Amino acid sequence: MIIIHVVFQQVWLVKMEGVHPREEKQTETACCASQCPKDEEERQGQGAMLWSIQEAVERQTMQIGASACGATAVVDVLQALGIVVAPEKADRCVRTRLRRNEAPLPDYLFSRSEAGATHSQLIAGAEQASGGRVLGCHFPLHPRRRVRLVPWLARWIQRGAVPVATMNMQLAVPEGEEVPDAWHHQLIFGVGPNTVYMTNPLDVVSEQEVHQRLCSESVLLIRREDVLLRLTADAPLSSLSDDQMSHVVIPAAYSSGVTFFALRDSDLGQELLHTPELPLL
Repeated sequence: MIIIHVVFQQVWLVKMEGVHPREEKQTETACCASQCPKDEEERQGQGAMLWSIQEAVERQTMQIGASACGATAVVDVLQALGIVVAPEKADRCVRTRLRRNEAPLPDYLFSRSEAGATHSQLIAGAEQASGGRVLGCHFPLHPRRRVRLVPWLARWIQRGAVPVATMNMQLAVPEGEEVPDAWHHQLIFGVGPNTVYMTNPLDVVSEQEVHQRLCSESVLLIRREDVLLRLTADAPLSSLSDDQMSHVVIPAAYSSGVTFFALRDSDLGQELLHTPELPLL
């Protein structure tokens, strides 16, 4: 495996044996201790919904532009909190970054490492687009945390918080499917027993699968051919000549986890601001 470090538009190729983000051992959600009392956890494990599935079909916003899954999620977050904004305004406030596909390799890789938006951009974008009425708090799930995902999400959803997942979609890839080429932000409109419901696209995913994607190092796989296409004549090829190597790994700007949004002047909003991060496992 080759890891390409991109710093100030310079590239270093470093040989790393046996390194692959998909191979990091994941602890099953069911094995993690709860943050809730047992009776409350059992109740919350049954689920909570911001919208019914039919409501989600009618209300969800489909991807509003290239690399704009974060801005798309912000549109639906604000809608769920009773604030309607135009997708163009949300995208402008989030400051979505695009891939620079025509740039030289170092700049291309740098653009890939930050394309779209981070959770911080979503928080700032939601605040700006709502005129300061909405706040967000991010809870990282890497390194692994002591939490049962569905009961934890249900607790906040039942209180009225709106969660957005920031996930490395290159983890938990179903066998036989192509490895995606990006991270993804998705609004979580509900949870059920061992199940998470999300928008853009409308999806029903197992708790374990979502938890794996929410617990990722900040790295991104880049297809080998995308690197080879941009190599210059004087670039070393030996490290990329192995036909068995399908991807290279670069650092990424994203932090996997869940960001909860709420109205700033609500008790819930103030509680979110003062809630500590989940304890490490």
